[in-house]
Amino acid sequence: MCGILAVHGVDKPAVDRARFIAFSKLLRHRGPDWSGCFVGKNSILAHERLAIVGVDTGAQPLISEDGQIILAVNGEIYNHLSIRTELGPGIKFKTHSDCEVIIPLYQKYDKELCGKLDGMFSFVLLDETVTPSRIIAARDPIGITTLYQGWNSKKPGAVYFASELKALAGECDKIISFPPGHVYDSRDNSTVRYYNPTWWSSDEEGPNTCIPTNPADLTLLRETLEVAVRKRLMSEVPYGVLLSGGLDSSLIAAIAARETAKVAQAQLEAHRKKLEEARSGTTTPLSIDSDEALLALWPRLHSFSIGLENSPDLLAARKAAHFLDTVHHEYVFTVQEGLDAIPEVIYHLETYDVTTVRASTPMYLLSRKIKAMGVKMVLSGEGSDEIFGGYLYFHAAPDTKSFHQECVRRVKNLHTADCLRANKSTMAWGLEARVPFLDKAFLEVAMNIDAQHKTFSKGKSQQIDADGRPYMEKYILRKAFDHASGGKPYLPSAILWRQKEQFSDGVGYSWIDGMKDHAEIVVSDEAFAKRTERWSENTPDTKEAYFIREIFDGLFPPTAASTAVRWIPRGDWGCSSDPSGRSVSIHQAAYDATD
Repeated sequence: MCGILAVHGVDKPAVDRARFIAFSKLLRHRGPDWSGCFVGKNSILAHERLAIVGVDTGAQPLISEDGQIILAVNGEIYNHLSIRTELGPGIKFKTHSDCEVIIPLYQKYDKELCGKLDGMFSFVLLDETVTPSRIIAARDPIGITTLYQGWNSKKPGAVYFASELKALAGECDKIISFPPGHVYDSRDNSTVRYYNPTWWSSDEEGPNTCIPTNPADLTLLRETLEVAVRKRLMSEVPYGVLLSGGLDSSLIAAIAARETAKVAQAQLEAHRKKLEEARSGTTTPLSIDSDEALLALWPRLHSFSIGLENSPDLLAARKAAHFLDTVHHEYVFTVQEGLDAIPEVIYHLETYDVTTVRASTPMYLLSRKIKAMGVKMVLSGEGSDEIFGGYLYFHAAPDTKSFHQECVRRVKNLHTADCLRANKSTMAWGLEARVPFLDKAFLEVAMNIDAQHKTFSKGKSQQIDADGRPYMEKYILRKAFDHASGGKPYLPSAILWRQKEQFSDGVGYSWIDGMKDHAEIVVSDEAFAKRTERWSENTPDTKEAYFIREIFDGLFPPTAASTAVRWIPRGDWGCSSDPSGRSVSIHQAAYDATD
């Protein structure tokens, strides 16, 4: 991923070049490898690059052969090779960048190109072949990448885009989070949805009316997720996996380890063949001439975890890593280190949502450690809980229809919560996170499963199937991988059937408790009593929320507050407003049952 900044519809953009480069510099943590800037007739496109694919030739903005189409992209296009093949040999590419295919796709399909892309992306494309010049901007279907749109009331003809809010805050007095799955066109100033999957509601604002009835095809579920992981291993730089020891990250790690082993095996066999040829005297002798030395070439997957001392996640991740034979790295942080980092975390997150700040802080700290090792890309498990209703409060769903509608609502809003966390916590250090669960093909399969196969409850979770497995949260996902493939199970049972822990809980219960205790100290009763006078909308309901909101307000202008969205369970289901998994009764009931 990278950082992009664009403005369209300004007079004398060359005069503003230095000022917009300064705004773009606020995004440099996202792209520390190189910077680029293009100034057009009435537009500026700036780019901060994190080089992962096309490392040697992919500097941006990308420019067409005739110099008239200019492109700045944040993201990865996983199907770029098949697109190049589809476009044919007549198309000349200037770089090896996966993103360059967007230019010829635009020339052939106009803004319908967005539906051709399989990946995570936000881009701005400037077309100067027309008068007035035209700009289109788009964001990936679910909003894995971040994108903001802004306006300046003193420059009514101008429109602005940036990967993060902070790059627009000094110029725009109105800023919105650009909607995922949409494309903007300056030609008619329209923003329309291009992503319309079968499971999506036809009513943008109302409840979902498309209630699926498909049975749970466990083989299809498993194989589609494996393909999603495989395509996300596209990289020319060192990569790894975030491993909390929970179901989702462990499954991604298990698949990635198998895929990495397949590639390694192919490389090993190729080298062994060359070695045999060298031994027979038909080729030049190789410097590596023994099976023992060959085994040293075998690349292994690196996994990373973080938590307080002896936290649930550290212990579980250690067990999963040992089983998967990854090169495992675990980091211990203290509550005080986490508290010290909160202002930085909020600066990078650009939200005051309590849940997101809680979970992002350890992820932010871990990302710094990972980047220090030279790793630029990691796989992560975001999205599974939304797709399968894995949050423990889902046990209170009154019926299967409500369960499914809540799943859809959560997936639609991932860009305000877990996607935002995964993107900004990692990109704060120039580390890219890829999320296989949000693959378009996997979503098409998983979101069209009848919700009766996803529901669970305190009573149901204590029932067992014919194989002795509990009907717990995300049962069908667990069951899909509950067998041996290639002679080895995907995961040990203790991990595959481990109960859901919110990430902010799993890193150690003292982390959330420490945040609450700190807020009690720094927020006075008098100030908290007047919170409604200070914030009439999204009023903090706890001192912890007050503490976070106050830091946010000190970092960003009032216009930025409207872009933040709070993550809370369903109050109308009788759920606690505290998003911690421990606040749900089924959490302790499950531990009581297994103790």
